[in-house]
Amino acid sequence: MKQATMTCRPLLISLLLLAAGPGLAGSADPGSQPVREDELTVLLSMPGDPQRGQESYRLCRGCHKADGSGKAEAEYPQLAGQHARVLLKQMADVRAGRRDSPKMNPFIEHGEVSSQELADIAAFLENLPVPSAIGLGDGRQLELGKHLYLRDCASCHGPNGEGDGQRFYPRVAGQHYPYLYRETLESRDRGRRNANPEMVRVLKHYVDSDIAAVSDYMARLRPAKP
Repeated sequence: MKQATMTCRPLLISLLLLAAGPGLAGSADPGSQPVREDELTVLLSMPGDPQRGQESYRLCRGCHKADGSGKAEAEYPQLAGQHARVLLKQMADVRAGRRDSPKMNPFIEHGEVSSQELADIAAFLENLPVPSAIGLGDGRQLELGKHLYLRDCASCHGPNGEGDGQRFYPRVAGQHYPYLYRETLESRDRGRRNANPEMVRVLKHYVDSDIAAVSDYMARLRPAKP
């Protein structure tokens, strides 16, 4: 991987994700080849190596920390324990221009990191334990947040916020409240271009205080241990 002068490589995740796009024509070594159209199919076919991923992740630590816990105050998400398929979907969307991430772009562009390195990073992060210290909201509207979550969100993200990697629905339990709040606002206001259209449809009826309530509730969820 080429060295970069910047100190972080934020790997952003979403609340709901679009289904995978069309696949690519075959390549002898897709991990080192520029992607012509959409590399998600290639990424999902690559076995990720967590040990290699730990090394490739070294430039991400400035923003997301060595343990993947992120920084609540900077709205950098915690990535530890997130589904690898979710992370790959978001990284592929940024590289393909389907999601805007100015801070992430310098580190994730094709000249800086290969497809195989992305697969390895995702495998490394998925295997990290979820940290217990999470940025939370004020806790004043948790009953409203629970009502909204169970009514509108649980069918995709699970009753305990565990997500569904196979369907590209991220784990929202234990995610920093400031990040959840920001990304949900952007999805409602169509500032997040790869947001699931069904989620955008639901969120258009939410006022800002609804988004704050459901984000605070999600941050406090803890899925049952396997």
